[in-house]
Amino acid sequence: MELRSNRIKRKLAAGDLAYVVAGLTDPDDIDAFGPNGFDGVWLEGEHGAADAANLGNLTRACDLWGMTPVVRVNKNDQALIYRTLDRGAQAIVVPHVNTADEARNVVAGGKFPPIGQRGMFIGRQGYGVPDYLNRANDETMLIVLIEDIVAHENLDAILQVDHIDVFFVAPSDFAASMGHVGNLTHPAVQEKIDDTLQRIVAAGRTAGTLTNSGNVARYVDAGVRLLMVAVGPWLAAAAADYKQHAESAR
Repeated sequence: MELRSNRIKRKLAAGDLAYVVAGLTDPDDIDAFGPNGFDGVWLEGEHGAADAANLGNLTRACDLWGMTPVVRVNKNDQALIYRTLDRGAQAIVVPHVNTADEARNVVAGGKFPPIGQRGMFIGRQGYGVPDYLNRANDETMLIVLIEDIVAHENLDAILQVDHIDVFFVAPSDFAASMGHVGNLTHPAVQEKIDDTLQRIVAAGRTAGTLTNSGNVARYVDAGVRLLMVAVGPWLAAAAADYKQHAESAR
């Protein structure tokens, strides 16, 4: 058995865009979405149902299509991070990383020695893979969420932490931390988000953020390379369009 390549990590290393879809919650839905050519699936373990019990089947569905299983955990806990990797994740998303020390904790939990201190165990991505413990770090991605104004204030130090693959700006929590709950388009919020992304790119690190069809071109132009999109707005737009066509024919 060969160690599975991390498709997102390879594309980002080549300077390409990486496309990640969120909102798929069942292995059959992941399988059905597979032919669309996306690079990864965001499996929601902070606000959704992805957990140790169902990650095996969810990540297997991703593997069938060569898509990277990207799992958001619900806290910056080393044991939780490496257990999630053991269950089949190839990329970990950690929320509310606000200091360099917190970023270093992500690395400690997400990488085997000598880089980190991930527990020495061969999970499902390593079954039958020779020398997995010495090779797994090459295919493991670590993504930290920059989603609080305090992270913006500490950003220069956070960006100095090695082995973080993507610094992902999460707009909703960012806005809330500035006192603008639900108002992502507030000028002050947008100014801080844009400044954060610019500083990530200027530091030579990889930026990611939540996008949609209306703003994705702007973010790509700003240097964002990891592009996450949720299926919910797509479904809503297609449903509204379908009904409009039907009603217009009456």
